[in-house]
This record gives sequence, C-alpha cells and structure tokens, in this order.
Amino acid sequence: MHDERGPVDDGTGGALPGDGDAPPDLMESLRQLGDTGRAGFSATGDAFGALRALLAADVSLARSAFGRTLAFTGVAIAFGASAWLLLMAALIAFLALKLGLPWSLSLLLTGLLSAAVAAFGGIAAMRYFEHTRLQATRRQLARLGVGELAALVPGIGSAKSGKQATEELKADCDDNGKPKGEHGLEVTPP
Repeated sequence: MHDERGPVDDGTGGALPGDGDAPPDLMESLRQLGDTGRAGFSATGDAFGALRALLAADVSLARSAFGRTLAFTGVAIAFGASAWLLLMAALIAFLALKLGLPWSLSLLLTGLLSAAVAAFGGIAAMRYFEHTRLQATRRQLARLGVGELAALVPGIGSAKSGKQATEELKADCDDNGKPKGEHGLEVTPP
C-alpha cells in the first residue's frame, strides 16, 4: 500500500498511519501547549509593562503640572503682595490728586483691578492643576475593569476609545455636573 510517490489514500481523505504524516505525539502536543502558555504570559507581561509606562508618564506629567501650579501660585502671591501694592498706591494717588476723583472711588477702581488679576492667576493655576488627575491612566484602568469608572466605559474589546467614552460620560452628567455610577454615587470622570 505504499507508493514511491508518497502516501497512499485510504479512501477517507487522510494518509494511512505510519506513512510519515502521523499526528504529533503527546510530548509534542505538551511542548506546543507550553509554548502557547509562555507566549500568553509574555503578552500579559508586555501589556502590564505598557500600563506601567503609561502610569509613569502620567505621574511625571502630574508632577510637572503640580510644580507649575505651585510656581504660578507663588508668582501670583508675590506679585499681589509686593509690586502690586506699590502700583495701586501710585494709581490711587494719581486718580485722587491728578484726576480729582474721590479717594473712595480711586480705592474701589484699584480694588477691582486687583481682583481681576487675582482671578486670572487663579484660573491659570486651576487649568494646570487639571493635569494632576492622571486622566489617561484612569481611562485605561477603567477599560480593564478597575476603578470607579469601570462600569461606565466600554471594555478593552470595544472600538470606542476610553477618551471618547469619558467625553460622552461628561455630556450625560446630572444637574451638578457629576455622572452617577452603578450604585447611584457620584463619579469623578477623568
């Protein structure tokens, strides 16, 4: 039943046993299973490595943003406490003595100007402080099913990005601007 040209067909579409195309033995199957398991563990390690790199980058951004927030706050305090006082005193004297405005109106105008500059400094500080919330890491952890946002964003297999999902989540907020989690508690979106 063996031909020099190759294995002889037994009528079932397969080669006869012992023809060289025999199925792999048990040890070969176990070796392949072990290789597949190692590849799976390696892929898991790579995914955790990427998540660790993302967390490190996010913490670095937060640390830098926090430093800038403190710097802008320090600048706002120093500017408001020293040079601003001198400038306001000069402006009050100019308004009262040169333009003839009453002292009370001169003080009110300079006070409003001081409040406007303080508001600008506070808004700039809050804008930089937003980077300390680890937004990218929180979105990725939510997609992995970890954290308070896990029930509100799509999982890893979804075609929608975590950023898109959290933007839609922000759009669907209740009256006070906070979305509600599965237990009805307010959740802070990233």
